Parts: sequence; C-alpha cells; structure tokens
Amino acid sequence: MTKKNFLVSIIFLLVVCALPFLVSDYRLFQLTLVLVYAIALLGLNMLTGYNGQISLGHGAFYAIGAYCAAILMDKYGVPYWATIPLAGIVCLVAGFLFGLPALRLEGLYLALATFALGVSLPQLLKYHHLEKWTGGVQGIVIAKPDAPAVFAQAGLPLSADHWLYYFTLAVTITMFVLGRNLLRGRVGRAMLAIRDNPIAAQAMGVDNALYKSLTFGVSAMYTGVAGALGAIAVQFVAPDSFNIFLSLAFLVGIVVGGLASIPGAIYGALFIQFVPNIADSISKAAPWAIFGVFMLVFVYVLPAGVAGAVQMALSRVRRNPRRVVP
Repeated sequence: MTKKNFLVSIIFLLVVCALPFLVSDYRLFQLTLVLVYAIALLGLNMLTGYNGQISLGHGAFYAIGAYCAAILMDKYGVPYWATIPLAGIVCLVAGFLFGLPALRLEGLYLALATFALGVSLPQLLKYHHLEKWTGGVQGIVIAKPDAPAVFAQAGLPLSADHWLYYFTLAVTITMFVLGRNLLRGRVGRAMLAIRDNPIAAQAMGVDNALYKSLTFGVSAMYTGVAGALGAIAVQFVAPDSFNIFLSLAFLVGIVVGGLASIPGAIYGALFIQFVPNIADSISKAAPWAIFGVFMLVFVYVLPAGVAGAVQMALSRVRRNPRRVVP
C-alpha cells in the first residue's frame, strides 16, 4: 500500500468512526445494517463475481447464520460475540456440503438449485417439530448487547446502538481484510481462472471441484457471519424475514455495486439499504416501481457497477490531473 492510499484509508476510517456521533439513532441503525449487508455481498461476490457461480438463494445462509446466533443467545446464553464465529462455521460447513452436489450443475441449473434453497428454508423454519428451537412463525426475540463497562470507566460512555455499530465495524474490517488477502492470493487467482476458462484452469493443475466447493463454503460463511450480526442488530428473527426477496436483493447489490470488486460490496450495501427508502418516500403507492427505475438507471448508466465507474474516474484523474485542477 502506498503512502497516499494509507493516508486516504486512515481519513476514511476516522470519518466512519465519527459517524455515530453525527447522525440520529435510526440512521445509525441503518448504517449498521449497511455494514452487515456489505459482508454478505462480499461473500456472494466471491461466489458470483470471482468464481462465476450464480446463486439466487444466499438469503438462506443469511437466515442460518441469524438463527444460529439467536438460538445460541436465547436458549443457551452464549455471549453475542461468540455467536459470530460459530454461525460462520455452521454456514461454512452447510455451504461446502451444498456445493458438493452442486458441482454437477452450472449456470442456470445451479441458480435454480440455490433458488429452491432460498424458497424452501423459510418454510422449514416454520416446521412444527422445530418450533422449540426456531420459535415457529413467532420467531425469536433477543436482547441488544450493552457496551462493555470498560468504556464507561475510561470516561467514554457508549450507548448500545453506538457499541453495536463499532462492533459491527470491527467485524466488517476483519472480514474485508481476510477477503482481500484471499482474493489477491493464489486462491483468488484460481477462482478467476475457473470463472474465465475452467478447462484451461484444470489443465494448469487447478482442482476445479475443490475450489468450487471451498468457494461456496467461504461465501456461505461470510453470509452467515452477516446474518448473525443482522440478527443482533435487529434483535429479532422470524422465517418471513428471510424470504426469496432477500436473496434477490443480495444479487442486485453485487451487480449494482460491481462484480468482482471488493469495494463494490459497500456500494451495493448502500444501494439495497437506502434506495428502497428513497423509493418509498417518492411514491407510497408504487415504491417497487420506483425501485425498478433506479435499478434500470444504474444498469444502463453504470454497466460495470458503481465500483467500475469510480475506478474509471480515478484512472482519468491520474492520467489527466491538469484537466480537473484549475
């Protein structure tokens, strides 16, 4: 990382850390969800953008992660912070096992299989034999964690909303750093090779089956971690909260944000969190029609996603600095 990029990163981090004291509690809740969705979108982008596998059912892994956190906290009294890695491990195993039989499927057939998963899981969560764990249609209510007492002792009292934002931010930074190192290393190059030309990748010694299954597992792990954080932020889980529209929203997010782009996950998360609210404020009668218009505009105006447009603009500035500086 160059000195300039390091300085920009520090300034960006300071701004992000200062946001909780500049916005209302509701906006802070929305920003927390943006961080949650960014983790989920990064996981899906690994699968679709970097590995070329289409998933229409990642909302199911988000639900699994959310229910893991809720059940562990509600039934067993597990600390909220401990549920995050546990939910990630459960979804890693679930995604890997789902990816094994899915190896026989590609393209639209794989998309249809994941779509079936996304449609069926909310119904399974309502199954009466599982009600003692999932709460059935009533769901599970969990308590919002309080800030550690050490902050109050140090003269920095934080509300529960502030602490949850900073906790989510710390997890998000950790997941993005891990994802960046993974995608820019040998594993990432293998994933891209499989996406671009699986036959050539296999000829070069890449184990396509292993990497596809591992990619599906890691992608599900990221989404599960996001689901656990989302459950803690919302303080409630119910089957109807994880319908197929959630999976479609994730897919919209990675396309609008930018496929095969790490920053694109953040742009996509901002889109799926705030644009529906903007559409609803424009028209109470037909908010989804307005949302569709926004999607069409983004697809036509920014075909490479927001991340692609930002990268193109920065490249032009670097090539022609005198044109933008008076």
